[in-house]
Amino acid sequence: MIPALAADGLLAAGILALALGCVATRRAFASAALFIAYGLLLALAWARLDAPDVALTEASIGAGLSGVLLLGGVRRLEGLAEPSPDAETGPLLTILIGIGCAALTVAIGAAVLLLPDPTPSLAPQVAANLATTDLGNPVTAVLMSFRALDTLLESAVVLLAVVCVWALTPEGGWGGVAGLRQPVVRDGPLALLARVLPPLGIVIAIHILWVGADAPGGKFQAAAVLAAMWLMPWMAGLAPAPRIDARWLRLVLAAGPALFILIGLGGALAEGAFLAYPPGWAKPLILAIEIVLTASIAVALALLVMGPPEPPR
Repeated sequence: MIPALAADGLLAAGILALALGCVATRRAFASAALFIAYGLLLALAWARLDAPDVALTEASIGAGLSGVLLLGGVRRLEGLAEPSPDAETGPLLTILIGIGCAALTVAIGAAVLLLPDPTPSLAPQVAANLATTDLGNPVTAVLMSFRALDTLLESAVVLLAVVCVWALTPEGGWGGVAGLRQPVVRDGPLALLARVLPPLGIVIAIHILWVGADAPGGKFQAAAVLAAMWLMPWMAGLAPAPRIDARWLRLVLAAGPALFILIGLGGALAEGAFLAYPPGWAKPLILAIEIVLTASIAVALALLVMGPPEPPR
């Protein structure tokens, strides 16, 4: 018992130290690296809290793809002029930001501590109806059945984020290849991993997607792994990025949310409620949505990291 408490204490202290380091450091690269380590420790914390689904999501998206996105942003900022001293945050604004953060912390703590006892919850009703989904993983059942509208909106937000990134395309770059052209890396760890890792990663992603119906895993985690397997050879210059006006690319991006909406409308016609699944059809319909959404989310995450097309130089 005592060693477990000591390990949890060290984990919590590490998370707080990395969070402070992310904010306090003045170097962009160091801040991004600390953020990746912070996400990995958070994944361990979620695992300690017996939330493997959240731990997988945090490790793959929170630390993995988000870290790559931040490192890509740091790379794009290299060579830009340093901000002038006049543009730096003054002490008054720093104090006001600190007060605002402290007030937000107190408000969130009060909201948690002042909850009535017993806390209002729909967990008993959800648990009583989980069997109707035929899914063994309660997290997937909740996200795809009882909170299906939230999941649909999340997939739509990812698609909208890609559209917003494409909207930042400079003049003369529209319709071109996503992101900057990467130099070919023929030797070193990146070149080796870009050639060896993708086949293994694709198999792991398919496994995570398939077992997500009955065990920890699912579409978002699998999509993050697939996106990483695409980004690795792209960063090594071995696989070209797609043109953003490619028809297949837009079809894959829109297929997941479109199928989700169509099945939701079918539920409205058959059962009288949007996103309601007919009896006996819940699991196959959910699996169909998960499979198509995985491809859409994977492509969207990769395109977010690649960034908008650049005009030819």
